[in-house]
Amino acid sequence: MTSKDKLSSLASSLAVAAPLPRHVRVSFEFFPPKTEKAEQNLWACIERLAPLKPAYVSVTYGAGGTTRERTHATVTRIRRETDLKPAAHLTCVGASRDEIDAVARQYWEEGVRHIVALRGDPPEGAGGYVPHKDGYAYASDLVAGLKKVADFEISVAAYPEAHPESPSFEADIDNLKRKIDAGATSAISQFFFDTEVYLRFLDRVRSAGITVPVIPGILPVTNFQRVLQFADQCGTDIPAWMAELFDGLDEEPDTRRLVAATVAAEQCRVLHANGVEDFHFYTLNRADLAYAICHILGVRPATQDLTQESSHA
Repeated sequence: MTSKDKLSSLASSLAVAAPLPRHVRVSFEFFPPKTEKAEQNLWACIERLAPLKPAYVSVTYGAGGTTRERTHATVTRIRRETDLKPAAHLTCVGASRDEIDAVARQYWEEGVRHIVALRGDPPEGAGGYVPHKDGYAYASDLVAGLKKVADFEISVAAYPEAHPESPSFEADIDNLKRKIDAGATSAISQFFFDTEVYLRFLDRVRSAGITVPVIPGILPVTNFQRVLQFADQCGTDIPAWMAELFDGLDEEPDTRRLVAATVAAEQCRVLHANGVEDFHFYTLNRADLAYAICHILGVRPATQDLTQESSHA
């Protein structure tokens, strides 16, 4: 199938489809800002997406724990100034167990009940992951430790195409099961673009006895070259048809956004047709695409839903 055929197929399916049922649930991921301008952009993004009533919003943690203070500040502000439920990322990198436990206790005291527990990436140039001598070695250890601190809801990472450092799919799923057995209550997948990859992965996960929600991570393509870099780092395959769709659009941001929204919305529709009801959007602190995709899926502000109900009465 050529890129033109693929886009035509996607557009046709969206043109005849009604919004998905309202039991679709969404969540959004943000990263902590580095500058005052970036902070303004982040809060504009949060304010734009908040009316969609996401199940939660997560805030990432930089490689090597480099954004620890900014992550905490962002999570705390979301908790204090909005009605959103924040989920704070925590990693094993660069901190002792006592330091991590202290951060977790502080979150609990602030009313934060959801943690995204990750092994984490080493700082750039470190040459690979090395556990802290006094820390939690891996994500499963971190999950178990957090459960001793408080009864957090804990999400962990899942990799439909296997973690780049994993020796096999089987070993990767075994690692996911260890995290669930340690107390994790859900998993969020790394982004992917081939829906069959996620669905096959979900079959393997269920066959391994993992029954918790495994929420697909959806990455709207704001910058295709940047996505290529992300994909190379985490081992995500870019389908040939997708590369063709975005070919020649580097200097066409409006067209690129239209294509991106169409691709991501149809990705969600295919997943929903296969029983998926939860979607986690990697926003990159930009609201426009996530908001548009949610609108297509029928996830809309409550006032808009009421207006639609009255018009059909």
